[in-house]
Amino acid sequence: MRIRVLALDFDNTIAVNDQLDRDVAAALREACGSGVLRILVTGRILSDLQPLLPSPDLFDAIVAENGAVLQLAHDPHPIALSSGPDAALVAELSRRGIAYRRGICIVEAAAAASHDVLTIVQTLGLPHGISFNRDRLMVLPHGVNKAEGLREAVWRLGASLHNALAIGDAENDQPLLDACEVGVAVGWGSEALKQRADQVIQGSGPPAVAAYIRDLVATGTIPPDRVRRRLLRLGTRENGEPLDAVIRTRNVLVSGDSRSGKSWIAGLLCEQLILKGYSLCILDPEGDFTRLDALPGVIVHRLGQETYPFPDLERILRQPVLSLVVDLSAIQAGAKPTVVRTLLKRVNGLRRSLGFPHRVVLDEAHYFLGGPDHVELFDRELGGYLLVTYRVTDLSADVLSATDAVIVTKVTDRRLASGLLALVHGFSPSPGWVDTLAGLAIGEALLLPGTPELGNVMTRFRVAPRLTAQVRHRQKYLDVVVRPGQEFVFTRQGSATDWRARTLGEFLAVLPQVSEEVFRGHLARGDFHRWVENVLGDRELGQAIRRIEREDAANARNSILRAVHDRYLGAAS
Repeated sequence: MRIRVLALDFDNTIAVNDQLDRDVAAALREACGSGVLRILVTGRILSDLQPLLPSPDLFDAIVAENGAVLQLAHDPHPIALSSGPDAALVAELSRRGIAYRRGICIVEAAAAASHDVLTIVQTLGLPHGISFNRDRLMVLPHGVNKAEGLREAVWRLGASLHNALAIGDAENDQPLLDACEVGVAVGWGSEALKQRADQVIQGSGPPAVAAYIRDLVATGTIPPDRVRRRLLRLGTRENGEPLDAVIRTRNVLVSGDSRSGKSWIAGLLCEQLILKGYSLCILDPEGDFTRLDALPGVIVHRLGQETYPFPDLERILRQPVLSLVVDLSAIQAGAKPTVVRTLLKRVNGLRRSLGFPHRVVLDEAHYFLGGPDHVELFDRELGGYLLVTYRVTDLSADVLSATDAVIVTKVTDRRLASGLLALVHGFSPSPGWVDTLAGLAIGEALLLPGTPELGNVMTRFRVAPRLTAQVRHRQKYLDVVVRPGQEFVFTRQGSATDWRARTLGEFLAVLPQVSEEVFRGHLARGDFHRWVENVLGDRELGQAIRRIEREDAANARNSILRAVHDRYLGAAS
């Protein structure tokens, strides 16, 4: 994950006794040209804070007064994000002789006065809350906190909290750490904050933060194993317990047979990521993901045969709150690899500079990531790819080695199943797991070992329901070749003819040409529906052919052809 925003608390995080640590200041200056936005987030009153900073350009933005005031580096005028101090509150504090200070929006006092201040707020019926920061208390309208102030700053700077890392030390920093993709506590701060943080900076003071900032800027990314929050729901385990995993920052591979539910699982993950505010770029060769536009912030752009309008697509991708589905179904099959490769290169460039789109989803990935240029197309350092394929062996070895999580639906080819299981390093599957893959039902899947939070175990699960419908562009399945020995061989009186079908498309072409004797023999034995159900796995079409075999013998040949045509060449359902 690309880090684009660094949000820093002030007191006791990067400053001690009103003094900003010199090494921290130097590290922030060094970070200036890295593309990382530096944002100070503090409970301090802005006018008190400004004299303590060595230069006004040290931060791209300052969120002061615990999230109530925003100062952007290019704007000399502070922005009030909340209403100003309540006049009745200020008057009552003065009447009772309670010492206080007021800022643009905040009223602060000694924590020892909390009982009296709370009584005043209750008596006046103010929609205000009190929060503490060591020996001080802050009074602000409900809903005002560091997280909301940072959210406003990040939005105005054209960035995303999903590319943000926050560092804090005290209780009032908890909302800040929770809002960012990565929340870091300092080792010398609050024990409660350290318990809930994604990471803890070891050390005894701000110089340790300076070293951390330099390391962060040098790498530019945060490894997935340091990000433990915001689990995605995959489904339900065999014992009925929910199955959750951290996969949003990882490279995820979804593989299995055609029509086994791969796109369903990929769509499920996309739904959850979109609803959590991540921006996605979904390269959709067959138009299977277009129904995701029912979710907020999702735009579907259907490319035609003309030159694709990348400037239009880039304008969408530059908005961190939007997700883009690029529907390539209208483009000729031979032209798709060139289009996808060009799009991937451009998208990778945006991710390097902006930090988003946060995830790239690529269906039918074997067509595009198996060649020698996969290094340009697959940014291993950034990660965040969701790849869907039924031909995993065609992916490049480098792409496979960078896979962090593998989800597998039904796989009937034992060689392919063994290859998938071999992707898990340090795990020796028994032959029984190959049988398990072949026996998975529609709606079931395996999460292979490898994700740290699940341990070195194979997890079988029932896939969770989806919010949006899946578009089924069945035409692509006409050309899926069945395994050797499972072709439909047309016979006459028990002897094979020269007619056979390895795909459903070939079946459509051959069926009109076989003799009536051959056709009637297969019809009487129920061979057509058995092949469709048992080999192709299409139970719905098989049941339709069963009815034709029973009820429509006179027109059976044309009826079967029409049933196949309507299901695979008609309008997608």
